[in-house]
Amino acid sequence: MGDELVEPLREAPVRAVEAVDGSVVVRLAGELDLYNAEEVRAALSQAVESSPRRVVVDMADVEFVDSTALGVLIEARSKLGRDGIALAAPQLDTRRTLQVSGLDRQLRVHDTVEEALAS
Repeated sequence: MGDELVEPLREAPVRAVEAVDGSVVVRLAGELDLYNAEEVRAALSQAVESSPRRVVVDMADVEFVDSTALGVLIEARSKLGRDGIALAAPQLDTRRTLQVSGLDRQLRVHDTVEEALAS
């Protein structure tokens, strides 16, 4: 009975969505992948519907991003344009994934949320 494998509870990918001075900050966390891409897509779509000046995706607490989640970010970019979406504070592994995939050239990447909001 004690040898059963227990699947750890996964952290919800969308931690918060906040309006900040005409922009929307979407705070993501944990692992962004096939299993929760729809939640991320829904949060970004909702942010886009409010016609913000910019959507800033706070990735400070994101530990892993797969190709499905990257596709969701590209979808948001296609709705908002290059200047309409920015990524903020990706950890080293996430930043490396963005570089390897070439998305760091498709999406604006900033070191902080504040920097992304100000640009």
